[in-house]
Amino acid sequence: MAIFSVYVVNKAGGLIYQLDSYAPRAEAEKTFSYPLDLLLKLHDERVLVAFGQRDGIRVGHAVLAINGMDVNGRYTADGKEVLEYLGNPANYPVSIRFGRPRLTSNEKLMLASMFHSLFAIGSQLSPEQGSSGIEMLETDTFKLHCYQTLTGMCELFDQNLKLALEVAEKAGTFGPGS
Repeated sequence: MAIFSVYVVNKAGGLIYQLDSYAPRAEAEKTFSYPLDLLLKLHDERVLVAFGQRDGIRVGHAVLAINGMDVNGRYTADGKEVLEYLGNPANYPVSIRFGRPRLTSNEKLMLASMFHSLFAIGSQLSPEQGSSGIEMLETDTFKLHCYQTLTGMCELFDQNLKLALEVAEKAGTFGPGS
């Protein structure tokens, strides 16, 4: 299948390499009349759906475009604030595209270091001496593989272990002098 992301973390928990390989995002576009039957809230400088799941639009999806114009955070491409624009009845009917927001660089750093902490806790709390810590986390939609190297740790979010191993082998060594 596909590899979604590769994160390489050093022994201190810092992110030193990251690669995203996203499949097309699941997006939903719908034309609305006033008043909007979804509750939108500003969260982390993004306009997100807080209430009113329907027609492929889910809680947590972000507003990606309004009337075909891309939205960057809380503003449209022409500088209008999204919540103000959608609060004005004169702007309706309006077509809004929703989808999962991409992670910011800061969120990627936070997630990588958080997983490193969980890995370290797993290694420390294991009843077996010399435990390798977390090797794989599996959910119903993805698997997270963790490979420990001499210079750091490699995390792969994928759906196929063989393909993940091939990517890790092709990536080679990481860190100073590589």
